[in-house]
Amino acid sequence: MNDTGQEFIARSRYHFMEDFLPKIERCLERLNDEQIWWRPNEQSNSIGNLILHLCGNARQWIVCGVGGAADARNRDAEFAQRDGIGQADLHALLKQTLSDVDATLARLDANKLLELRTIQGLEGTVLAAILHVVEHFSMHAGQIVMLTKQLTAQDLHFYDL
Repeated sequence: MNDTGQEFIARSRYHFMEDFLPKIERCLERLNDEQIWWRPNEQSNSIGNLILHLCGNARQWIVCGVGGAADARNRDAEFAQRDGIGQADLHALLKQTLSDVDATLARLDANKLLELRTIQGLEGTVLAAILHVVEHFSMHAGQIVMLTKQLTAQDLHFYDL
């Protein structure tokens, strides 16, 4: 399990820092604050909401749930925000969150991947918690990319990254 576990942790770290983060940064570079907080309707989320939500989820599940930090998440606030947080501040929050996630995963002993944790009232393994956040980040990063393309009508040149 140790080699497999180490590879799982390494690939998860790669996805956060080398795949999702650069793509979302590429999107943020092309958007102004009005575009970041635009939403097509009240049942949809803005890019700003999605970034707040990704940060809250990753911090709660990995930094707190896996790493043992105190959990002070206010999930409802992630979706209630309508504006007031600029592009630079959202970018800084995303970078800090993923840096904390990466540091937590870097310290994680692969032999602990099958340990149980209770996160958001759900019991599961450390491995399941990490996989949840990787999948969750992937889904919402895709939404951010799609919204950015709709708002800017630009090719984001991801193959240049």
